[in-house]
Amino acid sequence: MIYITAVHMEPSNASSHEYIASVRWENPGTGASDSSTKAQMIEWINGGGEARVRDRVGSVQVGVVDANPPYLRTYADGRWSDNLLSLPRY
Repeated sequence: MIYITAVHMEPSNASSHEYIASVRWENPGTGASDSSTKAQMIEWINGGGEARVRDRVGSVQVGVVDANPPYLRTYADGRWSDNLLSLPRY
């Protein structure tokens, strides 16, 4: 399991909306930390990896929304939420 600790946003080519282009993460079990592109993180989660974001009361799961293109989003209390967007930027 890893914790996503920060996000890098880039503008979309299609509109003025920003999107998560990459994430920084840490593995509390090994002490490893690194960054991954959105595509790498989506592939890792879809392959069975678990990513989470810490919040005020614990942590929430990061999932992949099956859209075109797919994107990352947190899933808390049985619904999709926006915890990733509240993380620090890099």
